[in-house]
Amino acid sequence: MAFELRELAVPEDKKIYEMAREIGPGENGFVNSLYTAGYSKFLNLLPVLRDYSSGIDLPPGHVPQTLYFLYADGRPVGYGKLRHRLTDSLLVTGGHIGYCIRPTARGKGYGTALLSGLLGKASELGIDRVLLTCDEGNEGSRRVIENNGGRLAELDNRYCRYWIGLSNVQAAAGRD
Repeated sequence: MAFELRELAVPEDKKIYEMAREIGPGENGFVNSLYTAGYSKFLNLLPVLRDYSSGIDLPPGHVPQTLYFLYADGRPVGYGKLRHRLTDSLLVTGGHIGYCIRPTARGKGYGTALLSGLLGKASELGIDRVLLTCDEGNEGSRRVIENNGGRLAELDNRYCRYWIGLSNVQAAAGRD
């Protein structure tokens, strides 16, 4: 199976809109930034989200973040948000990376592949240690994080906080 990690582009493929609709507004703490009322609103949202990557017109309290899409054999199967730095709030929930796999593609290793690619992008930004958070009961996400070298640092108020040193990325990639 061929995987490709693509950064958000404007305009974006309608397949991304269809994936966003399948994912829905979000779950387990992940907010689906691409979920909109209709296709025209989706198209209008794309330049705004692209600008966030450069820090342009960020909402108060937000940090620059870049969106990436994982394609498997030409089909988008999930996407992730890479936040370029942390705030006090992101240290509690959110972390550097949030990701989601479309429901029809879950359980096939795509989450592990997506997070692996996002860790590589974090390294390219000069981030040397990445924080990920997930709900305690989200076993799938916990496995994805642990498969990529994540070590549970704290369990607090039903949230797991994992740190991944990016020197661990190469070792984790060999375990898929």
